[in-house]
Amino acid sequence: MKLYDKIVFVDKNGTCRAPMAAEIFKEISTGSGIEAYARGLVVLFPEPMNQKAEAVMASNGFSVQGYMSSPLVEEDVGKNTLVIAMEEGYRQKVLEMFEDIEERQVRVLTELVGDELEIVNPYGGSLQVYGLCYETMFASIKKLANLFTEI
Repeated sequence: MKLYDKIVFVDKNGTCRAPMAAEIFKEISTGSGIEAYARGLVVLFPEPMNQKAEAVMASNGFSVQGYMSSPLVEEDVGKNTLVIAMEEGYRQKVLEMFEDIEERQVRVLTELVGDELEIVNPYGGSLQVYGLCYETMFASIKKLANLFTEI
């Protein structure tokens, strides 16, 4: 029996790290039966993926054309949902937003997989910074996918 059937990756506005993480997880965990989504905590209107993040994803073989950000809402968070935040502050915000969510359901990606540092927010950085973010995230997501194959 699986603990989770859905993972929702969360960052501030849902246009960079969360969609990158969701797409990487979908690719790595094909056949796991776990759905992956990206959401933002502050989404006033749908926005496309950050252009540099999209370029890095495309250069690594991922197609994210047509992606638009969505806010994290109550319907996204069920009993079998794991919410993975990119930073501790976002984890705390999710716990404050949804009174019925259990602490075990909201984790920081790097803490969950045993990495020491959080995934750096590349916003405003060069294309190389976005590339480094992708590489770091890919390694963490690979560890995450391995956790679900061990369960």
